[in-house]
Amino acid sequence: MSLDFSEIILSIEEREHDRLLAMKDHDVSKPLSDGKWSRKEILGHLIDSAGNNHQRFVRAQLDDNLDFPEYAQSEWVETQDYADESWTLLVDLWCAYNLHLAHIIDSIPPEKLDVVCRIGGGDPVRLEDLIAEYVKHLEHHLKQIDGSAE
Repeated sequence: MSLDFSEIILSIEEREHDRLLAMKDHDVSKPLSDGKWSRKEILGHLIDSAGNNHQRFVRAQLDDNLDFPEYAQSEWVETQDYADESWTLLVDLWCAYNLHLAHIIDSIPPEKLDVVCRIGGGDPVRLEDLIAEYVKHLEHHLKQIDGSAE
């Protein structure tokens, strides 16, 4: 099952890389609407998501029951000042990080997919479900960048 998620992430990266790089700086820098993130900030959020999930995917293979902290998404985006970051750098970093996550996911032993994790004191969730949610989250925010979702 983990191989399927790995392949999905690889296909997303392949599909999005050139499309994202082709976007113009003035388009990616302005907020999508009042009080909303810009495309740069959304992609920065996806980099943060990759980083947080990287920890989860690796640590869940090393322990049988884990509690992870939540992260303050808006504060992370603001603190890292993604709005003033290079779009090309953000795209390349996001792509590279997801290629690495696909490799990690592909390497997870099947028995580790059932490791139970909790995030921010929430309900228990299996590692495999965390991976599935990561892919869903990725697709959701890429649709925002594309302009096809709120």
